[in-house]
Amino acid sequence: MVQSVVGDPVSPAAKSNPYPAYAHLRATQPIHCVTLPSGQRRWLITRYADAERALCDPRLVKTRPVDDLPDEVRSLTKSLISVDPPDHTRLRGLVRKAFSPRLVERLRPRIQQIADELLDAVAPAGRMDLIDDYASPLPIMVITELLGVPSADSARFRVWSNAFVADEPFTNGDPLDAWRRTALAEFSSYLRALFERKRADPRDDLVTGLVMAREDGDTLSADELLSTVAVLIVAGHETTVNLIGNGMRALLAHPDQLRLLIRDPRLIGPATEELLRYTGPSETTTFRYASTDLRYNGVTIPQGDQVVIVLASANRDETRFAHADRLDVTRTGNHHLGFGKGIHFCLGASLARIEGQIAISRLIRRIPDLRPAIPLDQLQWRPSMIMRGLQSFPVLFTGDQRT
Repeated sequence: MVQSVVGDPVSPAAKSNPYPAYAHLRATQPIHCVTLPSGQRRWLITRYADAERALCDPRLVKTRPVDDLPDEVRSLTKSLISVDPPDHTRLRGLVRKAFSPRLVERLRPRIQQIADELLDAVAPAGRMDLIDDYASPLPIMVITELLGVPSADSARFRVWSNAFVADEPFTNGDPLDAWRRTALAEFSSYLRALFERKRADPRDDLVTGLVMAREDGDTLSADELLSTVAVLIVAGHETTVNLIGNGMRALLAHPDQLRLLIRDPRLIGPATEELLRYTGPSETTTFRYASTDLRYNGVTIPQGDQVVIVLASANRDETRFAHADRLDVTRTGNHHLGFGKGIHFCLGASLARIEGQIAISRLIRRIPDLRPAIPLDQLQWRPSMIMRGLQSFPVLFTGDQRT
């Protein structure tokens, strides 16, 4: 199992339950080196204390040491998650106001309305795919409304999002690589056309705001605008989809915890934080690079090497969390790293939290007899090292309390 996670982290065996392997690495090789087929070294940081330090370490940078990306992708790499200060500071300043907890809280009634409309649509059938019919459309509808993107185009975002979050390097001649190049080129073309429409017909939405944005006299370049909006669409969708899907899978696998939450809806706050810790939407961070030789836990990471912080492992570190492998929706003092930490802390964390709380609350309140249509251990995980989420999740139910 350890070898499958380390050697092939996107294999079905690794994705279905990586936690025992991560526990082994924390105990024996907490700073673990993997040599990629390209010959590049990738270091996995697995313990909580090391992960917390690495997330805030300015010597671990986002800028790739060699710009070897294809043209279809290069223009999408100038976003918050791919650059370092001072560019990161400037970009975050232009965007952060739209995602403040106070402003996001105003979206709560609309998010609940969307959740209820989606449940209304599936109620008569007594079955649905929890991902396709609920977890995926909810955040897409929210983020597209916030950004001012036509809702009719939202179905295309899932294809583009899958290409965007793929975590393997581009390889000429690979059929999958060709598909990703095409998808990302389409995504770029779509966004550039959208920006032109916003310039010609400004509206009261976030994309118009970014097109016209100024912060201390500064503006977004064409590539910065493109990559920033792309990341907001993808991250605003991916995180919440996986939070809802993973969270419901965990609750159905632990019926005692689900019953606690149904009996006491006030637990949804701590329950959401626990689901982010126990089965979070991001298995690892996006890649960082050592800007100089680094010493972590007695191990030297050479300059230029790739570093991945394994959030799924850090959040199960038994030295930081009591009974770390136990799901406990009443857990308090839950300082998980599900949204990262430091300057790259997830900008949309407050939105994802509210969406997750509302989506799960409305689902279990209206359909308390929800049950999986196939055994939970037969659900298929998406083949991504960075994101942890289900490809589909068929469920059955008989009741809809409509409250």
